Amino acid sequence: MFEKDEWTQKEFYKYKNELEKEGAQVVLVDTILKPLGNMKTITYNPYEMANMPENTVFVFYCDTGKTTKERLPFYRKKLPKHRCVSLRGGRGYWRPNYQPGKEF
Repeated sequence: MFEKDEWTQKEFYKYKNELEKEGAQVVLVDTILKPLGNMKTITYNPYEMANMPENTVFVFYCDTGKTTKERLPFYRKKLPKHRCVSLRGGRGYWRPNYQPGKEF
């Protein structure tokens, strides 16, 4: 799950479900001020994010996913007690009508 630096939308739903069963919180972080229509997101704010529980996983997204993947070392340095991942394809590949199947 955390071997990769980026998750697809399908992996996001799968891992979110698994982690929430373990008591962790998975949060989508908007770095471009364009929230995803059907998902709860927060705007990147390192001060407030650092105050969240240590088992919180932050999934960063931008328009294409390239910038957030390149910035992961920066985000991890700012939030050393949290897990940070990039959303593959970013907002451009996000499918608002996608519903996880029964496998989740």
